[in-house]
Amino acid sequence: MNNNRHVPTPSRSRHLALAVITASSAVLAACQTGIQTDTPAPIAPSHIATIELSNYSSFSRYNESLYFSYYTLGLAEHAAETQQLAALVGEQLVPSQAVDIDGDGQNDGLAVDISIAPEATKTLTIIADTIKSKTVFKKFTQAEISKKTQGEWAPHTKSPDFKAYSGGHFENVEQLTPPQHYTDHSNWIRYEGPGIESDKVAYRVYLDWRNGFDIFGKTSNEPVLQKIGQDGYESYHHRQDWGMDILKVGESLGAGGFGYWNGQKVEGIEQAEQRSATITNNGPIVSSFNIHYKNARIADAPVDINAHITMVNGSRLAHNHIRLSEAVPNLAIGVVKHKDTQFIRGSLDIPGDSYTYIGSWGKQSLNNDHLGMAVIFQKRDFNKTVDDKNSYTAVMRARGNELSYYFVAAWEGEHGVGIANEADFISYLEQETEKLTIKLRQRVKTSRSIAEKKATTTPQQALNWSIKLADSELQRKTLLYHYNGWDTHRKRSPKFEYDIVGMLPLTYAMLAKETGNAAYADVLSTVTASYIQDDGAIHAYKYSNYNIDSVAPGRAVLELYAQTGEEKYKTAASKLRHQLENQPRTQEGAFWHKKKYDSQLWLDGVYMGMPFLAQYSSLFEDGASLDEVVNEFELTRQYLRDPNSGLYYHAWDEKKQQIWADRDTGLSPHFWARGMGWLSMGLVDVLDHIPEDDSEHRVPLLQMVQEIADSLLKVQDKATSTWWQIIDQPQAPGNYRESSATAMFTYFFAKAVRLGYLPKSYKTHALQSYDGLINEFVNVHADGSISMTNQCLVAGLGFGRDGSYRYYMSERIFENDPKGTAPFMLAGIEISKLLKR
Repeated sequence: MNNNRHVPTPSRSRHLALAVITASSAVLAACQTGIQTDTPAPIAPSHIATIELSNYSSFSRYNESLYFSYYTLGLAEHAAETQQLAALVGEQLVPSQAVDIDGDGQNDGLAVDISIAPEATKTLTIIADTIKSKTVFKKFTQAEISKKTQGEWAPHTKSPDFKAYSGGHFENVEQLTPPQHYTDHSNWIRYEGPGIESDKVAYRVYLDWRNGFDIFGKTSNEPVLQKIGQDGYESYHHRQDWGMDILKVGESLGAGGFGYWNGQKVEGIEQAEQRSATITNNGPIVSSFNIHYKNARIADAPVDINAHITMVNGSRLAHNHIRLSEAVPNLAIGVVKHKDTQFIRGSLDIPGDSYTYIGSWGKQSLNNDHLGMAVIFQKRDFNKTVDDKNSYTAVMRARGNELSYYFVAAWEGEHGVGIANEADFISYLEQETEKLTIKLRQRVKTSRSIAEKKATTTPQQALNWSIKLADSELQRKTLLYHYNGWDTHRKRSPKFEYDIVGMLPLTYAMLAKETGNAAYADVLSTVTASYIQDDGAIHAYKYSNYNIDSVAPGRAVLELYAQTGEEKYKTAASKLRHQLENQPRTQEGAFWHKKKYDSQLWLDGVYMGMPFLAQYSSLFEDGASLDEVVNEFELTRQYLRDPNSGLYYHAWDEKKQQIWADRDTGLSPHFWARGMGWLSMGLVDVLDHIPEDDSEHRVPLLQMVQEIADSLLKVQDKATSTWWQIIDQPQAPGNYRESSATAMFTYFFAKAVRLGYLPKSYKTHALQSYDGLINEFVNVHADGSISMTNQCLVAGLGFGRDGSYRYYMSERIFENDPKGTAPFMLAGIEISKLLKR
């Protein structure tokens, strides 16, 4: 079966390295040799980056396309040298293309085409080379819009309000805004709108009131759009040497279009003050166009819409990234509902960020043969399927006035070996959703980053890395986390969360104490304080959820109380303490992670609740709750620790009823690195609030510190001094070195050695871990800012998360998330203090 790829999507910051673009084409591998043109006087090639790529999947990813922003590569945005990049595997040049990812008219990064075998690793090199960068690669994608010129407008037979174009000839343009008198069948735009294609299939979007998404089936892998409709609208409805129009769209969403669900039916984007199409990329491996709908009417309200549609070679998938000027709660996407077709739907029992689909299969092409169509989306964006007369429809949730999805058509008659039955189409969609969900692993090492890193770490250098990341994140997003702000990575309004409201502002407060920088101190008052009302009530917090994650920000609230003495902060902290008083527990007293996580003890929850409880109790209860704190750690050790390795499983279900729970032990199946990171940080932070002469409470925790330290050293990656996502399986396909856990363990070792919880001999391990953290995960940008890479964004259990190895591999890999950046800054602070001793 043929595999496909997808295109990276724009995000709120185009600086981020965007999504892997998946694709395959057996033909392309034989067509990657190019010819050199316009060769200037040669200069010595310079190394930009080395990128190690790993394939999780058990199938090959042929001609996988990847996007690397100039920001990620350490290059100045839009600088002249960024247009002179080339990509190599070994000595072999591979196809690449400068790409305008956000459609603003300037290139933002480099798209690269590469093939990789199942469960294999390959190294890609990016160089600046004025010769190789001029290589012309065979063209497999195309985007175009073509209008007539040198003719004249005449009255339209449809209505006196519209006109048709007579005479003239077609010419391609980069941008087109039809006049008000233009409508369907005006004979002015060739095939009635912008078109886009790969070597597999072509699509078009009607640039009129219909807003139809249509399909040109291709019987050739060559670009064909330039041939279509040159002699009018009728010819392409019949079989041509290149293929034909294969879909009757009618009043439906067509081949993956979008509209609005009004509660009864899908309404298309029929009314708009103006529609404009702009070609944004037209290259050998990536092409795209944007349609701007000015003052479109949705639910009787004006909304500006930008739909940016992208394809890559070897792929049937088209990516549609929609941006809205106003929130639209019931955007609808889908495919035409023809008679005698089968509705198909992917699983919804998956994590929120995983991809799934709805679609159809049947003899529904205009050629009377089989055609499969689908829309592919993240479960998190999905609301429901609805019964519309014309379309198989999914109603979606736009996040931050944006919606991103894919549409795809697989025609039995396409060139090569098409998909001829429903089972193969479903298998194909399952493979595509895996590629979208579990992207190629990347280890990016740029020349700029390597040059900025020093072999010897001094106290000031360690503190400076924390300062650099703190400054970078202040510039990027930290201050957006206030109440009524924006949670960048989750793409939603912020909640009273453990990371963005708790750990991150508290870390800035600690960094302020080390540096005296008032900007760091202001984070606590700007972010955390914004959630606390004058009477001590807490915005975006729901007591009845009994979510122990919501207790963690209490430490930042206590810091506000210590700094200001304002009673509202003490009142707010007491509300969180009251939650713990009533938090559901196991029979032996371990706190449930959440009310809806019945009888479950998680490593994450130990960190979320116990440092706050210990601190609150020492401040206001004369330590009366320390028994509960220590009991939580002891029960965690009793039930979650593996006696052979000393490692801790992610979670334990007392009732042994969860899908992820072992029926004999109740344990989840894997050792998740950040889970152990939370536990290790929780240990050393709790000890801050237990008096040194309280051996009854300290000794059990100190014993755990020693045990965990030794178990971690056994599974530390010897080559890099870092730790893996699934901590004990470094050779498993798709496993990757994970930065947030590495930062947490580094903090744990450094603080434990500094405070005497571990022997001085462990200082070497702390320093090695810190060197690994910097060398493996710090990326330095041209503007002097830095990023922390390869972070698991989230991981949990239940509600579509089955705890399998595949599950942990499926969670998104991000950079600069607070769950990693805060421990990174804390690690730098602790290493600096340790080196001063």
